Amino acid sequence: MTKDIKIVDALKKESVIPYLQSKTKPEVIKEIADCVTSLYSNINSERLVEVLMEREKLCSTAVDAGVAIPHGKLSSLPNIIAAFGRSLEGIDFESLDGKSTHLFILLIAPENSSGSHLKLLSRISRLFKDTNFRSRIMEAKSQDEIYEIISEEDEKY
Repeated sequence: MTKDIKIVDALKKESVIPYLQSKTKPEVIKEIADCVTSLYSNINSERLVEVLMEREKLCSTAVDAGVAIPHGKLSSLPNIIAAFGRSLEGIDFESLDGKSTHLFILLIAPENSSGSHLKLLSRISRLFKDTNFRSRIMEAKSQDEIYEIISEEDEKY
């Protein structure tokens, strides 16, 4: 049996953005994608933004409760990569509940990773359904604190 992938297996502390500057959906996608490509030189920023925006055209990845999980696949990746961004003001991300989105968990997976990709999407969805967890992240003061909260909760699942 394969070990379930945890969020922290894919998320580096450096890919946590505690204060997103963006105000629109395309800007958020680009800001988080730029953070990812600054850490992973093998990923092309324009291609990553293109893949994520194509996915958004199918259906918004903003689920509800102020959470969005933009995701996509790239052929050049050896494993799943995650990034996280927080907007204190909230952004219109065309969410299913019509409310502003504050928490963004970006996932990029290799082309051939549908099983682990879907398991990680499911894990993130479960984790971010927790009201207390979301509140703690919104109240966190730093990149370190946000990463620590995600790590602690991730270990419980």
